[in-house]
Amino acid sequence: MTIVTVTLNPGFDRTLSIPELRPGALHRARVLQQDLGGKGINVSRALAALGIPSRIVGLAGGVTGRGLHDGLAAAGFDVRFVAVDGETRQNLTLRDEASGVYTKINEPGPTIGPCHLAALRELIAEMARPGDLWAFCGSLPPGAPADLYAQLIALAQGLGARAFLDSSGPGLRAGLAGRPFGVKPNVEEAVEILGCELKDEEAHIEAVLRLQELAAAPLVALTRGAAGLILGLGPDLATATPPAVQAASPIGAGDSALAGLLWAVADGCDATETARRAAACGTAAALQEGTGVGDRGLVESLLPRIMVGPPRRGRSV
Repeated sequence: MTIVTVTLNPGFDRTLSIPELRPGALHRARVLQQDLGGKGINVSRALAALGIPSRIVGLAGGVTGRGLHDGLAAAGFDVRFVAVDGETRQNLTLRDEASGVYTKINEPGPTIGPCHLAALRELIAEMARPGDLWAFCGSLPPGAPADLYAQLIALAQGLGARAFLDSSGPGLRAGLAGRPFGVKPNVEEAVEILGCELKDEEAHIEAVLRLQELAAAPLVALTRGAAGLILGLGPDLATATPPAVQAASPIGAGDSALAGLLWAVADGCDATETARRAAACGTAAALQEGTGVGDRGLVESLLPRIMVGPPRRGRSV
């Protein structure tokens, strides 16, 4: 079984820290972290920290795109990028030390055209194999049709793979039509899809069930930040609540949680163990500065500290 992550709008991620953010003032920052990033690439990094190999597919261009490819290859990743016109984006995360608040500033990325999409589809058709796990992650680049994820998911799954979707906005909404095997929204994204407030745990549970039905997805993981996640896997439901920790950065925790889901599905785990692994991986990432992902030792030390069990079935949202 091969795991493949797909990042259509990757970037070079820098995390800076300043004593206090004051609009209009000169700030002298210190660099906390510099990463070769994008959501799917973060998932592959988290898998690598667990000792699990994966292949990286994406769209990249310009000097930044070449640097991204070469840096990932030097780190030991199997990288297959489709070359695009324009410059791969650079993203900035700014930490205000006084408040502890993180501000993320993302460039839009290069515009892609029909020729780039045709090359991407050809690459996926060449690579996808029965039983493989594909994770389609992140925002859609400028120029991409809203239903691009749905098209790519249908392509990969038509060749026998199982696809996961972790996106937001139009990419997530339209991508559900591809009937992915797994979907990992956070609460805000679920609210946007379902069009209703999710005020309590009972509503979160019902949201998981509705999303399973809406996307015809066997697996839905609703991530809830420090509160953990609620997982639907087939007919089974499980909650996973991490221990109280002093988080260093929330950036990338959701990507690491997806790595935990892929790890568990690859091992054929049940709903309880799948939820436990996802929560442990997400917590390990939250303990790192910037978009750090932790390591297997940290994840394994967290696993027994994750509270897991069946959720209380609640009223309709």
